[in-house]
Amino acid sequence: METRETTGPLTGVRVVEFAGIGPAPFCGMLLSDLGAEVVRIDRPGARDVAPFDVTHRGRRTLHLDLKATDAKATCLAIIARSDILIEGFRPGVMERLGLGPDEALAANPKLVFGRMTGWGQTGPFAHAAGHDMNYIALSGALHAVGTVEKPIPPLNLVGDFGGGALYLAFGVLAALTHARATGQGQVVDVAMTDGSASLMAMMYGFKAMGMWRDERRSNLLDGGAPFYDTYRCADGGWLAVGALEPQFYAALLAGLEIDASTLPSQMDRDRWGEIHTAIGAAVATRSRDAWMEVFAGTDACVAPVLTLAEAPHHPHNVARGTFTSPGGVDQPAPAPRFSKTPGAVQPGSTLTAEALLAEWG
Repeated sequence: METRETTGPLTGVRVVEFAGIGPAPFCGMLLSDLGAEVVRIDRPGARDVAPFDVTHRGRRTLHLDLKATDAKATCLAIIARSDILIEGFRPGVMERLGLGPDEALAANPKLVFGRMTGWGQTGPFAHAAGHDMNYIALSGALHAVGTVEKPIPPLNLVGDFGGGALYLAFGVLAALTHARATGQGQVVDVAMTDGSASLMAMMYGFKAMGMWRDERRSNLLDGGAPFYDTYRCADGGWLAVGALEPQFYAALLAGLEIDASTLPSQMDRDRWGEIHTAIGAAVATRSRDAWMEVFAGTDACVAPVLTLAEAPHHPHNVARGTFTSPGGVDQPAPAPRFSKTPGAVQPGSTLTAEALLAEWG
């Protein structure tokens, strides 16, 4: 029998994950990285997890045909020994398999049943197809990101991973705390529309205060402010400038050798275009790395825009171990960090239902 030694604050927590794509596996990765034992139930014939399957790392995989007559009983036996279940199917799929909340909680009344979809389990769009950008379009998040001319999807960070997977991880762990205190499990309904709306809380607050214009690139944090934007350097690289506070803005102008008296006031929105032009012209005179030498040790809030190839090798990231390379594949290391129970990328393997049930008692 396999002996598993894990580290992390979730050591001892058992999670059953029904295989899917995108945000559900990312949630499973987060839980595994922090020590949870995550068993992924996948279809027969599915390929083994490869080193480049970053979001699938750290699990043991069990292949089951969920349409077979004995699969339901096997799954329920595993669920009965689990703390958390996560799934990312459309509403009704788990119910049709006979593995919905009613059956799962009957088998394990303390179970946390986490389910994540784009639109949620209820509502007019609940059964409609969609992807990340559709979900964040409905919450207002997509409208706020992009150029003046058009919204631009912010990768799938805001919906799938931020509004979906992170809220699923947060939700199931909150429900686990309740279950351990009361013995009562429950269903956690995670919708990416809900999560991405929640992530926009500060912007909705700014809007209510009259501090946020409902137009892209016209606000402090959307590239509208010249001191919170990206600028192209002489070598084609980019600088990220985030000099919001007056003292940081002063340090920025000093490093760029721009006389502040020749510019409009920092907060004169109507003349931000002039400041944009001045900063852009100055940045374009040197390479990205030359500018980083200028701003080294200052509080100008300037950082290099690193490529995915560069980021793992930046001295700060190397010093903190922000990235790791299991199997020779650069990828983010477990986060966040814990002083007493550090997380780690766990080994993965394939096992049988018989072996798992024997191990789990």
